[in-house]
Amino acid sequence: MTNPLRTFASLYSTTLLTVLAGGLLTTYLGLKLSAMQVPQIWIGAMMSAYYAGLVAGSKIGHKLIARVGHIRAFVASAGIVTASALGHALVDDLSIWIVLRLLVGLGMMCQYMVLESWLNEQADNSQRGTVFASYMIVSYLALILGQGAISLYPDLGLEPLLLIAICFALCIVPIALTRRIHPAPLIPAPLNVTHFFKKAPQALTTVAIGSMIVGSFYGLAPAYASNLGLDPQQVASFMTATIAAGLLAQWPMGKLSDRMSRSRLIRTNCLLLGVLTLGIAITPYQPTVALVMTFLFGILGFTLYPLATALANSRVEQSERVGLSATILLTFGLGACIGPLIASTLMQWLGNSMLYGFMSACTLVLFAGLNYINARQKAEEPSTNDYIMATGDLVSSPLAAALDPRVDIESVQEQMTPTIDTGEASAADEDSRDTGASDTLDDLDDLDNKNGDSDSDSDAGIDKDADNDSATNPFIREQDFIAEPEPSDEADVSKVMEAQKIADEVDDRENAPSKQS
Repeated sequence: MTNPLRTFASLYSTTLLTVLAGGLLTTYLGLKLSAMQVPQIWIGAMMSAYYAGLVAGSKIGHKLIARVGHIRAFVASAGIVTASALGHALVDDLSIWIVLRLLVGLGMMCQYMVLESWLNEQADNSQRGTVFASYMIVSYLALILGQGAISLYPDLGLEPLLLIAICFALCIVPIALTRRIHPAPLIPAPLNVTHFFKKAPQALTTVAIGSMIVGSFYGLAPAYASNLGLDPQQVASFMTATIAAGLLAQWPMGKLSDRMSRSRLIRTNCLLLGVLTLGIAITPYQPTVALVMTFLFGILGFTLYPLATALANSRVEQSERVGLSATILLTFGLGACIGPLIASTLMQWLGNSMLYGFMSACTLVLFAGLNYINARQKAEEPSTNDYIMATGDLVSSPLAAALDPRVDIESVQEQMTPTIDTGEASAADEDSRDTGASDTLDDLDDLDNKNGDSDSDSDAGIDKDADNDSATNPFIREQDFIAEPEPSDEADVSKVMEAQKIADEVDDRENAPSKQS
C-alpha cells in the first residue's frame, strides 16, 4: 500500500503554502480590526465577505477548471489572491477591504477545488479517509505556522501582508512542476446541489452547519480572545492550541473513519462538541482551563469537515467528484458566510461568550438533524432478502421441467408424452420399461396408424397450417420445447445424445406417411 504523503507530495506542498497564507491573512485582519476598535458586526461582515467569495468561486471555479484544466486554473487564482492580499496594504477603507476579502475568497475557492478534486479523483476508496486526513493534517500544520508567524509581528504592520503575498506566489511552484498524473479533462456541467443533497444528505448537512461553527471560530475567535484582555502573542497561543488539536486529531480520526461508520462517528462528534461549547460559554475565563477546553474543541470541531467530505465522496461515482467538491465548498461557503454574521450580532447584543453559545446551539441542531435523516434513511432502505422467482403459467406447467437442467431427461419424456387411452398408456409404459427406447418408438408408430388417414392428411399439411397440426396430431414434438441441459460429465453427454436421437426418429416417423402420400 502506497504512502499518501509520498504519492501526493506536490499537492500537499501546495496546500501547505496556500493555507499558511490564507490563515495568516484571516488572523491578521481579525487582530487589526480589533486593534482599530471596529465594531464586532464589521468584523463579522469582513469574514462573511470572504466566505461569500467562496460561494461565488464555487461556480466560477468549476467552469474555469473544466475550460483550462486544474493547473492553469490554480495559477490564475493564485495571481488574483496575491494581488488582493497586497491591496490591504494600500488602503484603510473598510468597504474596499470587504471587496478585497471577497476576491480572496473567490480565488481561494478555485484553489481548494483544484486540490480537493484532484485528491479525491486519484485516491482509492480504501485509502480515501487516510488521504483526506493527510490533507487536513497539512492544512492545520500550515495554520499553526501562520499563527506562529503573526506572533513575530506584534505591531501588526505591513510585514505580515508581505509574507502572505510571498506564500501565495510560491504555492504555484510545486503544483506546476508535479510529475503526478493530471486529472482527466472535465466537461462543463451545471452545479446540481439538489442531486448531491439527495445522495449524501447527512454529509452535506454536516458541512452546512459545521461550516457555521468553523467560520465563526476563524473569523471571531481572535476578537473573542482579544476582548478577554489577551495580547497578540497570547491570542496566537490560543489559536495555535486549537489548531494543533485539530492537526493531531486528523490522522487517528481518518483511520477510525475507514474502519467504522462515518455517520455514527459524526453524530457522536456532534453531541460531544455541543456539550463542550456550552461549557466554554458558561465557564468564567481561566487561562489554563481555557487552553484545555479550546484544545478539545479543536479535536471535535475541526474533524467534522473531513469526516463529512469522506462520507460524501463514498456515496458518488468517480465522474461526479468535481461536481461534489464544488457542492461541498459551496455549502461550506454559505454556512461560513452566515455563521460569523449571526455570531457577531449575538456577541454585540449579549456579550463575548455568545460566540461559543452560538456554536453549542449549532451542534445540538446538527445532532438532532442527523438523527432524523439517519432514521428516515433506515426506513427507506429496500429489503435485502434473496431474490425470489415470481410464479406464473410457465412455472406451473410441465414445460418448466423441460427447462430445468437438474431434471433427468427420461422423467421429462414421461411428463411430456400425453395419455390417449389409459390401458394403452399403461401398456406402453410397461413396454418402455422392458424394452427401452426402441419399443417406445414402435408404440408411437401404432398410435400413429390408429389415427387414420385424417391424421395423415393433417400431417401432410404441417408446413401450411401449424394450428391444424396441433389440433389433429396429439403428439407434440419434443425437440420443439425440450431445453438441452449443459452436460457436466460423459454420462450426461450420452443421455443428451440418446434423447436427441429418439426425438429425431419420432419426427421422421411422423412425417413418413405424408411423404408417401
